[in-house]
Amino acid sequence: MVKLFIGNLPREATEQEIRSLFEQYGKVLECDIIKNYGFVHIEDKTAAEDAIRNLHHHKLHGVCINVEASKNKSKASTKLHVGNISPACTNLELRAKFEEYGPVIECDIVKDYAFVHMERAEDAVEAIRGLDNTEFQATAAPAGGSRRRSPNSCAESRCRAAAGAA
Repeated sequence: MVKLFIGNLPREATEQEIRSLFEQYGKVLECDIIKNYGFVHIEDKTAAEDAIRNLHHHKLHGVCINVEASKNKSKASTKLHVGNISPACTNLELRAKFEEYGPVIECDIVKDYAFVHMERAEDAVEAIRGLDNTEFQATAAPAGGSRRRSPNSCAESRCRAAAGAA
């Protein structure tokens, strides 16, 4: 499996549209859009290379998109799906909650759910045990350009963690 980064996505782009675009080159295992960028997981390395070659600078809704191999921060991680994320919850707040259980490699909120990649599988299992079907309160976002959030900004978030190898 190869993870591709898609940058400079137009606001109008949908996950289904991106999936269809990349399926021309191979089997798409996963497709996620996060604001103006996204990730596509393609099953085969050759298909991923073809997609990069043909879709880098491809015009989508009048905008040239960037397609490149994702630069993973770690070779192996355990990916958790977290459901029912409050719209007020930030990546930093969610990351901090999961870091209570161990190192977090990546944390991306997508609409009302998120993907959290944890470095060690055993930490991910502990996070699932500790956070599954719980509500949690976030701390205020740190200074440095971040907007201050209310102490309850993640209060509606409920962890529904499902683990899988990333």
